Amino acid sequence: MTNNVIVDKSKLFAIRIIRLYQYLRNNKREFILSKQVLRSGTSIGANIREAHQGQSKKDFISKMNIALKEAAETEYWLELLYETNYIDERSYKSIYSNCTEISKLLISIIKSCKQNL
Repeated sequence: MTNNVIVDKSKLFAIRIIRLYQYLRNNKREFILSKQVLRSGTSIGANIREAHQGQSKKDFISKMNIALKEAAETEYWLELLYETNYIDERSYKSIYSNCTEISKLLISIIKSCKQNL
């Protein structure tokens, strides 16, 4: 753990996404949507990590915005997986709420950084 809330939460979320991907591939034999949610769900944390190595405040904000877009895309794939019965309601609500929590944190960070420019 890094003692940085958004970094830590996005990494834990990526781990959940990887486990979801493994479940979908191995148990549900789903190969298309699972790859999409894996890509976008793990990209959130990667962009957040990259943002922290940004060259400027504007670069930081730009990378955090990319992470926010990836979170929105991940929400979409999760909705599709749920609505097509690949994941049950309990699993969906749990992982979806993690994703929306990360989105809210990102929005707050982006707003704060923009005000401090």
